[in-house]
Amino acid sequence: MHVYLGCSPPWKQALLSPGPGEEATQRGHGSKCRAGIGTQIQGRVLFLTVCAAGIGGTFQFGYNLSIINAPTLHIQEFTNETWWARTGWPLPDHLVLLVWSLIVSLYPLGGLFGALLAGPFAIKLGRKKSLLVNNIFVVAAATLFGFSRTAGSFEMIMLGRLLMGISAGVSMNIQPMYLGESAPKEQRGTVAMTSAIFTALGIVMGQVVGLRELLGGPQAWPLLLASCLVPGVLQLASLPLLPESPRYLLIDRGDSATCLAALQRLRGTTEVMVELAELEEERTACQGGRARRPWELFQDGALRRQVISLVVLGSAMELCGNDSIYAYASSVFLEAGIPQEKVQYAIVGTGCCELLTAFISCVVIERVGRRVLLMGGYCLMTCWGSVFTVALCLQSSFPWMPYLAMSCIFAFILSFGIGPGGIVPLPLCAFPRRLCLWGHLHCFFPP
Repeated sequence: MHVYLGCSPPWKQALLSPGPGEEATQRGHGSKCRAGIGTQIQGRVLFLTVCAAGIGGTFQFGYNLSIINAPTLHIQEFTNETWWARTGWPLPDHLVLLVWSLIVSLYPLGGLFGALLAGPFAIKLGRKKSLLVNNIFVVAAATLFGFSRTAGSFEMIMLGRLLMGISAGVSMNIQPMYLGESAPKEQRGTVAMTSAIFTALGIVMGQVVGLRELLGGPQAWPLLLASCLVPGVLQLASLPLLPESPRYLLIDRGDSATCLAALQRLRGTTEVMVELAELEEERTACQGGRARRPWELFQDGALRRQVISLVVLGSAMELCGNDSIYAYASSVFLEAGIPQEKVQYAIVGTGCCELLTAFISCVVIERVGRRVLLMGGYCLMTCWGSVFTVALCLQSSFPWMPYLAMSCIFAFILSFGIGPGGIVPLPLCAFPRRLCLWGHLHCFFPP
């Protein structure tokens, strides 16, 4: 009598063991299963990376771009009251308007300074750490906003807007760099589209939070401005859990082991040697070089054409007038007969239009192509902008002209969202390191 400890009898093992063909089939199924799991892990980690970078990047930019509109009158009244309390007489209207103009314009001015800081930050601190350190500006600005009314200082609002602009300039440069270097080649186009989606989402959220029923009232506007702290806290809580850019780890720091670990985590598989070899080749090609300044890129014949393309695309997008359309929206809606208390909801509708078209553009871009969407968007914007100008000139002559002007606003924003709004940032993915000029352009041509 035989006793089999820890295993089955030989006859049972023979019955259960697969044949040669079955064994190959099982190996095939196992490989497919592992590949499917790896794809799921890759998609999950990449999605979390996009969200963590976007919430403190272009979302923060769009959010701070829109929340300043709701408390306009309240901040102007606060400025006048503060000046009266200090001096004993009110501030003239034109000086109140000047202070308000400074509060608004310090945001893009800070963006210019932030864009100039982005390059040194990205090289010395790394992509991920730069985004995290960048939230220092957000925390400082939110503190200034929150206590400005208590301290009776409109100068704190001005300084806070400058700091938020610096934060936006840094993040708008480093976010596409970080995501472009973290995403696999076949997904870089889709990942680049998320910048436009987060910008539009930030604009909509800023419009919603700025409603009078939420934080747009006369007493809550300091909290509205300080609410920029929420996206910053979310990024600080999530981004440290995600890997650094593999390209930065290998090329800038020379850390092959950490780069391999980051690649394996981002791709969800250990089979990343081909991609690691490509990075090694790029590292070899970059040895002995240095980071170039924007004006030095024009002197390189191999890069001049790409740089000119980025400059033209970025300049056209910033000068196309989409932000001016937002500025005209309130007055046009009032002329069309929308009650004053309902205008804010119509403005939220404009932001929702841009968000909707950003998603649509992300879906159809691979089928239609970049060039078609870009040229079609600009052509439609030219058409609707011309009709809008005529409608504004004739709105006092024909009773239906204000309704036409209101329709042109929505049509213009829809054309912008499905065309240049999502297409222009895409070239950054092809040149994530040397040609990251988008933030510079956005700050040289502020909204």
